[in-house]
Order: sequence, then structure tokens, then C-alpha cells
Amino acid sequence: MCPTCPPSAASASSENNNTDNNDHLVLSSDSSHPANLIPALCAKFWTLGWVTGTGGGASIRDNDLVYLAPSGVQKELMKPEDIYVLSLAAQATSPNPKQRVYLRSPANYKPSQCTPLFLAAFTKRNAGCCIHTHSHWAVLVTLLLERERSSKEGDEEKGKVFEINNIEQIKGFGRGFGKSGNLGYHDTLRIPVIENTAHEEDLTEFLEEAMDKYPDTYAVLVRRHGVYVWGENVHKAKTMCESLDYLFQLAVEMKQLGLPWITDIEPTIPTRK
Repeated sequence: MCPTCPPSAASASSENNNTDNNDHLVLSSDSSHPANLIPALCAKFWTLGWVTGTGGGASIRDNDLVYLAPSGVQKELMKPEDIYVLSLAAQATSPNPKQRVYLRSPANYKPSQCTPLFLAAFTKRNAGCCIHTHSHWAVLVTLLLERERSSKEGDEEKGKVFEINNIEQIKGFGRGFGKSGNLGYHDTLRIPVIENTAHEEDLTEFLEEAMDKYPDTYAVLVRRHGVYVWGENVHKAKTMCESLDYLFQLAVEMKQLGLPWITDIEPTIPTRK
């Protein structure tokens, strides 16, 4: 959730109609429980500068239950009792998708406008975790691509995808939804870029379009805003998010040095005697 973006009024009204708060859904002594993992992850992300000023967030799906960080919370101070919980199946059958009914709601917060974007990762990619950061390296990459687009008038696709190859960290990414194995050193990693909107919920249709156009991607950049990253589980989503931030920083520094992101390097074949 962006610190400047208000929570969804429709979602907030649904929350207030929930008389049985189901606090048992977020209370567990298991450190791997989603309600414990989200605060732990966000506290870590805060130290990296990814969720500064209440920005960013995370969501974890456990079968049909979806656990979400709320709007407006200081991410390094978040507690399990601050977490929202909803049923994924209930959202799919709702006559009004924006009128979300939460199984469990915190007392002092509002739902995040990131919610429909997280749900898109769960429904379209069967993800188990989705992370949203405001990493300044991600933002800088989108600005560099924006500058490239403005210098290539007439080429509508310029600046709409981040591409990099022949970097070892690319191995941290899967080959795509439903595919086995990870990308290799010589493969090209492609991350689509969508334009930012005044309200975060309005990004949903553009995120879904990018997912359709780039079915193998595990992330979508939002220009001048940040990045959404998802994975089959928390471990994979976190690994790819960290790998992406490394690559974004590397890409910015490569650009400063005049080094290209895409290179033509012939594979080295070892000689065995």
C-alpha cells in the first residue's frame, strides 16, 4: 500500500460488517504461520528500504485463506494481530469483486489497495506469496527505461520491459508458470513495466494484462512506484525479490558505467582430458 494512497472504501465497509472477528486465524506459536511470517518479512524488508513510510506490503496464500498486511501500518512494527484474512474462493464468487468480505479484520487499520493485485497473482499464477516493494533501485530502473523510451519516438515497446542476460543472479528465477527448472546464466530475464496510476487498485487490470503478455514472468515493475513479485511459496517469492533487487541495482550501476544490459556471449564449453 502506498503511504499516499487511501484504503479502499468498499473494502473497509465490508470489514465493518464482520461480527465474528476470527482472531484464531492469526494466533499461532508456529513461526512459519502466515500471520507470523508477514510481519517478520516486512520487518526485514524495512531494513532494506523496501517498505519505507508504510509503503509496500506482502500477502501469503495458505490453500483458500489469504493473509494480507493492512494499510498504513509501520512495517517494522507490524504484529500478527494486524493481519487481514479472506477466503480466495469467496472473492471469485462475489457478485461485486470490489466488495470484499474479510474473515478476519484488525481493529485499527484499513484494507490495503494492494489487495486486488495480490489476488491476481494467486488466481492467475497460483502463487503462494506476493511481495510489493518500493525499492528505489526498482524505481530507478523504470526511470532509465522511461528515458530510453522518450529517446526512441515511434517505438511503442521501448521502455516497457526490463531485459538483462549473462548475469549469474538470473539463475534465481524460474523458467515460468507451470515450467520446471530455473533460468540459466545465458538466458534473458524479462520483467514487464506498467504505468503508475493515482490509485493502486486501478493498477490491477494493467498488471493482469502484463501477466498475460509475459506468461513466464514472476514480477511486474510499476513505473515511478516499485515492483510486484510472486512465487509458488514464500521462499521462492523472497528469493526472486532479493535477486531482482540485486539485478536492479546492478543494472543502474552498469548504466552509469556505460555497460549494456544485453550482451552476446558465446557459451564456454569445458574441455575434458
